[in-house]
Amino acid sequence: MSEVRDLAVRARRAASGLAVTSSAERDGALIAMASGLRERTAEILQANALDMETARAGGTGMSLLDRLALDPGRVDAIACALEALAALPDPIGEVVEGHTMPNGIRLSKVRVPLGVVAIIYEARPNVTADAAGLCLKTGNAVILRGGSLAVHSNLAMTRVLAEAAEAAAMPEGCIQSVESTSREAAEELMGLHGFIDVLIPRGGAGLIRSVVENARVPVIETGVGNCHIYLHEGADPEMARRIVVNAKCQRPGVCNAAESLLVDEAAYERLLPPILRDLEANGVKIVADDRVAALGAVSAVQPATEEDWGTEYLDLKISVKVVAGLDEAVAHINTYGSKHSEAIITGDYAAAQRFLAEIDAAAVYVNASTRFTDGGEFGLGAEIGISTQKLHARGPMGLSALTSSKFVLMGNGQIRE
Repeated sequence: MSEVRDLAVRARRAASGLAVTSSAERDGALIAMASGLRERTAEILQANALDMETARAGGTGMSLLDRLALDPGRVDAIACALEALAALPDPIGEVVEGHTMPNGIRLSKVRVPLGVVAIIYEARPNVTADAAGLCLKTGNAVILRGGSLAVHSNLAMTRVLAEAAEAAAMPEGCIQSVESTSREAAEELMGLHGFIDVLIPRGGAGLIRSVVENARVPVIETGVGNCHIYLHEGADPEMARRIVVNAKCQRPGVCNAAESLLVDEAAYERLLPPILRDLEANGVKIVADDRVAALGAVSAVQPATEEDWGTEYLDLKISVKVVAGLDEAVAHINTYGSKHSEAIITGDYAAAQRFLAEIDAAAVYVNASTRFTDGGEFGLGAEIGISTQKLHARGPMGLSALTSSKFVLMGNGQIRE
């Protein structure tokens, strides 16, 4: 039996055991996992140092290095997230709806675990703990397959989390990682129909496309974040400046950072110059259309290509375009956006309402930064990912997104005539 199939068999067995654990038992395991991370921080950081050394030697960019890096503070924050998860209400067993049928049978629809959840992800070691914690909280076994860039960090963290969970009486095999980073191992995981109940990819466009196109198991698609800020002619200049700079610069290597800026032609000469100057001062490379370049507000503006409008840079780079008004802005976003997070800055109520109604995205903002699209910020606890599809879950996926449902019917001898 291959490594991957063996993990799946053990995970399926563990899922059956998890299904009969109590909420208190699973919460106790989460607390034990947090303690394990703190007690074995040195072990985790030593593994992370190997990954960082390899990444730097390979010329990995700064934004990706930031996502990969761990330090004592980040490990403690990951542990705190597990403790916060333990404090959240348990969705398992929650009655979603119910009624008494005309024949007297009491029908309830209740939340139940999905079973075995597989996660394929890239250079984010924190995903290892977030995914393990969310799955354990909801009674799901998890199989983790991280990318080669963070292989030592992911395996070390999985080892710590699994040993802590099993010491807290959770079933053996409830938290596992695929050690191989080969494409063949990933493809085998994608094909384990009957063993894997759902597969969630987290990473760049290439990874997500590969999973969606090749998986033979159900997939929840987490999308890339080509997020837009649209400055309506009714935007407050200072508010617009603050929001754009925050959305682009606060952490450019994440999926909810702004990648594109649209500005009404009626206000671009008034709104853009201070924003462009602030972006340039923060090291942002600007690609734009001719009218933006002609402003001469900054030292360097490169011509934007068709490809730029649809690109998630994950870096200090932004595309800027002048649009004729709300209609063109909505059309542009719905054409080039990734259905992740989109924002309008305006003082016009009617324009804001139209934007909210017409933009097709998981999160739509009025007068706020796209950087808030996050499970923690939304009050969901740690997230398993941000779904940009429309079936089962959309937006930041917290605990309830990792559940299915079953109908429970209580009768007293009824038969169907």
